[in-house]
Amino acid sequence: MKAADLILVNGRITTLDPQHPEAREVVVVDGRIAGVDNASAFHRGPGTRVVDLGGRRVIPGLNDSHLHVIRGGLNYNMELRWEGVPSLSLALRMLREQAARTPAPQWVRVVGGWSEFQFAERRMPTLDEINAAAPDTPVFILHLYGRALLNGAALRACGYTKETPDPPGGEIARDRAGNPTGLLIARPNATILYATLAKGPKLPPEYQVNSTRHFMRELNRLGVTSVCDAGGGFQNYPEDYEVIRQLHERGEMTLRIAYNLFTQKAGAELEDFARWSKAVRPGEGDDLLRCNGAGEMLVFSAADFEDFLEPRPDLSRTLEAELERVVRFLAENRWPFRLHATYDESIQRFLGVFEKVNRDVPLGGLHWFFDHCETISERSMERVKALGGGIAVQHRMAFQGEYFVARYGAKAAERTPPIRRMLEMGIPVGAGTDATRVASYNPFVSLYWMTTGRTLGGLSLYPAASRLTREEALRLYTQGSSWMSRDEGARGAIVAGQLADLAVLSDDYFRVPDEEIRSLESVLTILGGKPVYAAGEFKPLDPGDLPVMPDWSPVHHHPGAWRRSSADEGIVDRALRQAPIHRCSTELPRWLSGLRGLLDGGCECFAF
Repeated sequence: MKAADLILVNGRITTLDPQHPEAREVVVVDGRIAGVDNASAFHRGPGTRVVDLGGRRVIPGLNDSHLHVIRGGLNYNMELRWEGVPSLSLALRMLREQAARTPAPQWVRVVGGWSEFQFAERRMPTLDEINAAAPDTPVFILHLYGRALLNGAALRACGYTKETPDPPGGEIARDRAGNPTGLLIARPNATILYATLAKGPKLPPEYQVNSTRHFMRELNRLGVTSVCDAGGGFQNYPEDYEVIRQLHERGEMTLRIAYNLFTQKAGAELEDFARWSKAVRPGEGDDLLRCNGAGEMLVFSAADFEDFLEPRPDLSRTLEAELERVVRFLAENRWPFRLHATYDESIQRFLGVFEKVNRDVPLGGLHWFFDHCETISERSMERVKALGGGIAVQHRMAFQGEYFVARYGAKAAERTPPIRRMLEMGIPVGAGTDATRVASYNPFVSLYWMTTGRTLGGLSLYPAASRLTREEALRLYTQGSSWMSRDEGARGAIVAGQLADLAVLSDDYFRVPDEEIRSLESVLTILGGKPVYAAGEFKPLDPGDLPVMPDWSPVHHHPGAWRRSSADEGIVDRALRQAPIHRCSTELPRWLSGLRGLLDGGCECFAF
């Protein structure tokens, strides 16, 4: 018998195997689980590593079914993250300090992962506050799908002046003299926001490599071992995949990535997919990096962005004809696909196209799926199931549930999305984040949202019957997501024969109070039987810290999600004492009434 490579002992191991749900030992041979609770049956050679888990909780490595990891990695070292920052005062201090460190012509970017409802002050920063914090360094702050805030230096860097026209689908807010104020509004789509962000300087290739490795390491810190990359705007294939290809070639991948190809040319989407189909095929690659299919954008006329700050837009009348051409091509060439879908009104139109194609070219077995589906109806779910599709859900409502409730009401919010009903109907469901430009990449924020039904601001969205148990949510983040990457049975559980991807947690996911779920992280993350991240008592197993490039990067001072330090105590406590709106239920009607007024009043009332 071959000697074991790794033996984990003395743990509380959640296997997600119904035949053996809890274990204390795991044995790894050649990157796969070789045994559970039978370590004595395996030979221990001179290279066998035995790790005492000290009673810690172990779960299968987390698999995010929708994360923009390739694009996010290219930019991670340039971005100031406000994930988990509890007060606007502290966020502005971080902004001010980073602006002082950032050399010209670089920008300070705050791009996703935060909500004003997480702040004690319960509001957005004003443009005056941003300009005071950074008078000379360009600052770009993205707020969900709906808004971006630019200081005066960023307006100048972008060339936005009184004479600059509003682009199609977007608005440049102006003062009474017609000068840009610094507020950009997605009306009705986010193109203006992402096109403006793309005007900023990029990192040179060697720094992009370092940045991508840091982002993968940050995800490893949170127990993530697998990702379905959903492509993204301004993420061109193959140019923007070169860094991840190099890392794979050099053996420096610490995540498994199944990537989708996202069309970049409005009006020429079919040409994109036809060209790519000659260069790569779904499934091409290996367990660490491979092509997963098409999407999440298939045609621009089907861009169903969720922006609850604005009324739901009607999609183009050309949608059906354009989408049919692409879906028919993909089905004929057996390309799996995914499609971004928020509103049921849009989903019904998409399904009409899929059903038409299915009559000629069956979609069965393709593992196609919708992303998001916040307002999908019972009838639409039945149609998804009949076509053999799945649904990947993300925690976008944790970041903007308050806006949804203010616009559509608390009753409508109770099923956004109806995950419990999807599972009851037998639809394949995977979980993820849609990070990094809207929601946080932190999987434990998503797990908190699915199990408690609450937003980052503490608003309760879902009745108890609609919420998931902690085990159900964990299954969606492991086994459920493996359906989206088309490798169910190969990962997602701690079972003999599956890939040895594991996370040893900082505290017990199944026992901590609800509010502490968001603070969990991994203290030992294992990919294919090898540690890719370790902290605390397991630090000797860590493969080693990486230098941060460039030296002015925010990652030097704020690596990943915010952790409270003694230096921050006074700022946070003062903000909490002065917070004008409380989270108690007696304040909720007044709070939501004010929020509805904000939505009805337009951008003038948007905290500026």
